[in-house]
Amino acid sequence: MSAAIAGLGMTELGRVYGRSPRRLAADAVRLAAADAGLGLEDLDGLLVSHGMGGSPGIELADTLGLRDLRLLTQMNAFGATAGAMVAHAAMSVLSGAATTVACVFADAPLKPKQSAGSAYNRSAREWYGYGGMTAALGLRSVNSFYALAAQRHMSRYGTTSEQLGAIAVSTREWASRNPLAQMREPITIADHQASRWVSEPLHLLDCCLVSNGAIAVIVTSADRARDLARPPVHLWGWGQGHPGHRKERGSDFGLTTGAVSSGATAMKMAGITPPDVDVCELYDCYTYTVLVSLEDYGFCAKGEGGAFAASGALGPGGSLPTNTGGGQLSAYYMWGFTPLSEAVIQARGDGGERQAPRNDVVLVSGNGGILDHHSTLIVSPHPKGA
Repeated sequence: MSAAIAGLGMTELGRVYGRSPRRLAADAVRLAAADAGLGLEDLDGLLVSHGMGGSPGIELADTLGLRDLRLLTQMNAFGATAGAMVAHAAMSVLSGAATTVACVFADAPLKPKQSAGSAYNRSAREWYGYGGMTAALGLRSVNSFYALAAQRHMSRYGTTSEQLGAIAVSTREWASRNPLAQMREPITIADHQASRWVSEPLHLLDCCLVSNGAIAVIVTSADRARDLARPPVHLWGWGQGHPGHRKERGSDFGLTTGAVSSGATAMKMAGITPPDVDVCELYDCYTYTVLVSLEDYGFCAKGEGGAFAASGALGPGGSLPTNTGGGQLSAYYMWGFTPLSEAVIQARGDGGERQAPRNDVVLVSGNGGILDHHSTLIVSPHPKGA
């Protein structure tokens, strides 16, 4: 017995106003169930991502009219949550704890007449203890900590801003082929270099978007999925990694991530190695996270991610199509459901103008916190071993 993703539901994404995260989540679950050819009454499991406030699992179940669920919980590994959710759903299906599990993320940080940059601002009142000390040193945002990680990689390996820019450019080229992407206008390395600093060495075009919306998937057994409305996306393997790096001298912070152990676990379960992967959908909250993930998964040697990206390998026509929908940098930011949704689209062959030429093996990554959490999924349009 094996598990598969049988349904995908995506609401409008981007500057979408007038609906709460819970309402968006409910819409995404309904869309995913309809995509699979299922009714809501067929669901007996619901996994809800952090971000909806209150008691989101119970409240969402009530909104959807779900009763007598066999599995219901809220999960939070930040950007690694999507992969962890799908793995948990798959294990529940394989164990018999549930048969049909919806996994959903929703968020609505954007407000009318407010800038995207204000969406995740933290109040100065929150800075106390160790956080207050780092804030006094200028590390007052996620951007600052990722800038620190990127600078560490640059200092150790000679990675350049232009190499990070190559990732932004290739991702935007994919986004130009995706009608759902928020940012579709092509960019150049010169555009990247001219974009304003957010936190040096990260330019604006090194940083992800902010989006409102929701995405859901339905996980069930592969046998059942074969009889449903859409082609199943088979789950070959999954893994997690939580390195626990301390941000101190001598640590590996910024140099390696949880993709090392997460990827090794998922690939071993799937029975593959990096050369077997046709498409990568990597968590790209920053261009830097793409670069370091490529190294840690073994697609290139440690320290060679910049040269690999600059070679054109990641864009259309490249040897390793990566973030084929435009990723979080140019398409939409739905935590780990951004790469997951595009992996489903690619595995089904639904990519249209952006469809990768080969889609037998698709790797999906999630990165959460400040490189604190990592998840990996290996998915395919084919049953494992076929």
